[in-house]
Amino acid sequence: MTPSTSLPTRKLRDLTVSALGLGCMGMSAFYGDTDEAESLRTLDRALELGVTF
Repeated sequence: MTPSTSLPTRKLRDLTVSALGLGCMGMSAFYGDTDEAESLRTLDRALELGVTF
């Protein structure tokens, strides 16, 4: 899948990642009930936007 937009990137040693990262703790059981389908849609959309971190 190719990102539809270009986000700024940062170098982390030998790895280049998007400057914007996706925190996924809210997709776990720590904040109440989870919705697997919604979590997968969120991950898919982040990838579409170019999030790699």
